Amino acid sequence: MSTAVGTEPAPVADVSAVKGMRKNGKQWHDNKTAFRPRANQSSFEKRAAERKALAAVKAKEKEMKDEKEAERQRRIDAIRTKRAAKEERERFQKMEEKMHKKRVERLKRREKRNKLLKS
Repeated sequence: MSTAVGTEPAPVADVSAVKGMRKNGKQWHDNKTAFRPRANQSSFEKRAAERKALAAVKAKEKEMKDEKEAERQRRIDAIRTKRAAKEERERFQKMEEKMHKKRVERLKRREKRNKLLKS
């Protein structure tokens, strides 16, 4: 009785079971499986949850875009009012060069009253 140490039977490789020769002779092709079009469908609850998450993301994006646009509009309005005030100052300076200072002040007050009445 001689038993060699370390000699075990070689492990059998996992080979798919051979089902005989293919009729068309193309043994290198994989065997076809059943066509199951509904195999990759998810449940309605899962799809609804995904839609809800997507809607939440879109709402957040819209909110962020609106905030950004509001900030942009605020800056544009600030620039506009600044330019208008500068033009007004320059106009009154030109008037002061031609007219008396007190008369220009009187015209300023009158224009301010008219602006308040218009708006």
